[in-house]
Amino acid sequence: MSELISADLVDLDLSAATKDAAARSLAERMVAAGRVTDLEGFLADVAAREAQMPTGLDGGIGIPHCRSAHVTEPTLAFGRSAAGIDFGAADGPADLVFLIAAPTGGDADHLSILSSLARQLMDEAFTGALRAAAEPARAAALIRGEQPDQQPEQQPEQRPEQQPEEEPEEEPQSGPQAASRSESRSESRSESEPGPEADGPRSADAPAPEPTAPEAAPEAPASAPFRIVAVTSCPTGIAHTYMAAESLAKAARAAEVELTVETQGSAGFQRLDPQLIAAADGVILAHDVEVRDRERFAGKPLVDVGVKAGINRPAELIAEVREKAARGPVPAADAPARPTAPMDQGAETTDGFATRLRTWLMTGVSYMVPFVAAGGLLIALAFAIGGYTVDKAPSVADHFLWTESASWAALFFQVGSTAFGFLVPVLAGFIAYGMADRPGLVPGFVGGAVALTVNAGFLGGLIAGLLAGAVVRAIQRVDVPPVLRGIMPVVVIPLLSSAAVGFLMFLVVGKPIAALQKALTGWLSGLSGADAVILGVLLGLMMCFDLGGPLNKVAYAFAVGGLANPNPGSLKVMAAVMAAGMVPPLAMALATTVRGRLFTRAERENGKAAWVLGASFITEGAIPFAAADPLRVIPSAMVGGAVTGGLSMAFGCTLRAPHGGVFVVPLIGQPLLYLLAVAAGTVVSAALVVLLKSLGAPAAGTPGTDAPAADATHPQVSTHREVTTH
Repeated sequence: MSELISADLVDLDLSAATKDAAARSLAERMVAAGRVTDLEGFLADVAAREAQMPTGLDGGIGIPHCRSAHVTEPTLAFGRSAAGIDFGAADGPADLVFLIAAPTGGDADHLSILSSLARQLMDEAFTGALRAAAEPARAAALIRGEQPDQQPEQQPEQRPEQQPEEEPEEEPQSGPQAASRSESRSESRSESEPGPEADGPRSADAPAPEPTAPEAAPEAPASAPFRIVAVTSCPTGIAHTYMAAESLAKAARAAEVELTVETQGSAGFQRLDPQLIAAADGVILAHDVEVRDRERFAGKPLVDVGVKAGINRPAELIAEVREKAARGPVPAADAPARPTAPMDQGAETTDGFATRLRTWLMTGVSYMVPFVAAGGLLIALAFAIGGYTVDKAPSVADHFLWTESASWAALFFQVGSTAFGFLVPVLAGFIAYGMADRPGLVPGFVGGAVALTVNAGFLGGLIAGLLAGAVVRAIQRVDVPPVLRGIMPVVVIPLLSSAAVGFLMFLVVGKPIAALQKALTGWLSGLSGADAVILGVLLGLMMCFDLGGPLNKVAYAFAVGGLANPNPGSLKVMAAVMAAGMVPPLAMALATTVRGRLFTRAERENGKAAWVLGASFITEGAIPFAAADPLRVIPSAMVGGAVTGGLSMAFGCTLRAPHGGVFVVPLIGQPLLYLLAVAAGTVVSAALVVLLKSLGAPAAGTPGTDAPAADATHPQVSTHREVTTH
């Protein structure tokens, strides 16, 4: 395992004036050291993390950080700025800048080291030593937890427990590698280090205190100390999570409070002992992402804040939770609120209803997609083997011959149909889940099943999911006696919400939605001529606008919904949607092939993969190009998608499979014309992006260069992101 930081990753005269420039300067050192493979892609990930929450901390510290597929191993670069750089901290610019880079699949040991560094940043002796360091090697050694023999005159910065005469080889306690040896103990450090002598993390290998030290700790008041349990977490789980834990631990020691912290970070976490929670007098949650198993703290005095509050004002939080505990038992209104629905965790308080509605609907669609892919492709395979009359075959449970292809075709069709039958209930169930968490699943699935029963179809599933989520949220707002709280999520909420949603779907909204679904099906069946072409153009634009995002998913869900009750119109829509979705990655692949000098080396490599992704109908394959140059790539992709969608509808191409790309061409009606439509859109899109790049920037350099000139230095986005494949 390589060292986390070396001298060549240290810049003691960082001249950058902005946080972006600082990140770039330090990231360039990581690239030179072979720790980062794509500078622009990594910086894009850093900027995305910075957009979630500023990374400046009180005390003149900036900690830009991210997890990125462009990082080969966990790495730290350090810069010291004389003028200071604004990282958004309340107390002003930062003069100490730590750029933390972790790979998307970083191992626990390295991530533990990074988390230990975050804790050390709360130690003024550690930061003071870094400000006094005269050489890069000295600064790197301090961060690694080493004490170079050649610079003994700078030892006064070490903390009290670091006495060189005891065990010189174990002196460095201020660095992350030393602190990482005590990571598991520091999760609950207040239990083992209650006394004021523990001013910072101590290595598990450090010399034990004198025998008199343990006797000094009982100087606390004779009465039982106030006990607090806390949870800290941040979006990346690398820095803020552990800094908040360390800050709270120091404040707790100063206040003579017993504190146990559960850090839900990237290095993994150990759950708080239920007995500790039961004995706790109060709870502090300092988090910017969902606290896992939040219901554990029900009934306890609670302070719920963002993770930065845990770093910047820990003493206030401890005082606040003590004040709440002094008021006596927690009334129902003050008890920890029900867990926020999973899809609301990242929502800002200013997000409007429309934004949250879109998120809920996309939740249902995302969970529905695997059922669509499995069921739809099995059905398509059955048609390919047994023909379109396979749907008339008897049940394979009653009649199956191992040597007959017709029996296998019938098996695939019946299994696929069963999987496809879950489409609407799953859609409804997980829309409700996105709104109301797990209590929404039962009424959501029930409502989706009722939608199928009354022939309300895909639209019925959407409405059923929204109704189920709304009903559950309404029930959860009712103040119930404490004796009933235990049975609410298991008995009361499923019972009442399922009954309410069933009533609404059967007797109130089900039939009108079924009528609307029938009208929509009839309209699709009658599509022809200009109307069909216009619809194809519109669907093509939607598929290529956000490349796998919400608008893309809406168009795809519309097409898949029609497959539940297939007719000539819905089969044309499915063909147009898949054809248009294949265009963006294929176009980028073609553009990088014919005019490679307009693209960076990383883009050219992504272009090779885009051939396969586009052929497989994975629109997300174009995302690295769109993220790098959205104003040229996205309009070009939309034009090509519109051409393909319109031509597919004009040619009357049909498709029974919801996925598969070129691999399901044998199942496409008018396959040659279909491929022609895809090729036409690909050529148009590729030509347009090449034209726009040629006009908008000078030549990007010769092939093989890593970075093009001028404004072609665009950020890259990892192709290793989670691909939902529609």
